[in-house]
Amino acid sequence: MNILVTGSSGWLGQTLVPRLRRDGHTVVGLDPEPGATTDIVGSVVDRALVRSTIRTRNIEAIVHAAARHKPHIETHDNSEFVAVNVQGTLNLLEEAVEARVSRFVFTSTTSLMISQKIRDGKAGGAREAMWIDETMTSLQPRNIYGVTKLAAEDLCRLFHQLHQLPIVILRTSRFFPEEDDMAHAIRQSGENTKANEFLFRRLSVEDAAEAHVVALQKAPEIGFDTFIVSALTPFSPADGRELIADASSVVARYFPDYRAKYDKHGWTMFDTIDRVYDSNKARHMLGFTCKTNFRQVLDAL
Repeated sequence: MNILVTGSSGWLGQTLVPRLRRDGHTVVGLDPEPGATTDIVGSVVDRALVRSTIRTRNIEAIVHAAARHKPHIETHDNSEFVAVNVQGTLNLLEEAVEARVSRFVFTSTTSLMISQKIRDGKAGGAREAMWIDETMTSLQPRNIYGVTKLAAEDLCRLFHQLHQLPIVILRTSRFFPEEDDMAHAIRQSGENTKANEFLFRRLSVEDAAEAHVVALQKAPEIGFDTFIVSALTPFSPADGRELIADASSVVARYFPDYRAKYDKHGWTMFDTIDRVYDSNKARHMLGFTCKTNFRQVLDAL
């Protein structure tokens, strides 16, 4: 297929574009920042550029991964988030319908599922970790990033409803390589933090890319749906109270060797885990499971 990938110079795009090309697809990368995986330097906000790219390159499928992300809150105003995350998505959807594109995969985020109350966790009075899956409703994103990504999801739903455009939304958990933007408040190192997160809210960038490959394949038969994409958690909802009170004990029950391995590196587990992302729907309906999970991370230490 001829596939347009937006955000092609980003962390995901750098992995996804070569992955799709290895499968024999012709991939056109679009991004405001030049890069090895970007063919057209420009923004999804530029409607004329989006139109000409889709039509002149005979685009058959779109992966929309371009966005203003949470770290940009410190450097960009709210209108920039609306322009890129909402108007940019609308531009792509309308031009996709006009060009009769066969499928559309939207890279969303689990962040839009986290209200301030969930974010406050134990410090805010929570007595158990929140179990998060796609059945969660009444979403209340806590920042402009989440608000605009949720609005973009609603546009995707509307365009499938009105035009039957096959769309798969992937709510990816964390796969960014940077330090957490709250690193100053976390006593663990960046690598320690990322390892811990594979238990409940992280995946590798390779797995994120592979999820998009599968979503492209399955979109026509699925029609429309939303999936959380994260490393499979070992936990169950029954662990919620203990996770918020004493996460380390829960982890030790599932992974008896973890403390010895962590001790050798001077690593520690989080005292409390306030949420767990459940990616079982993607496993059952997409047939996709992340290859990298906490067991693999632990064994690699």
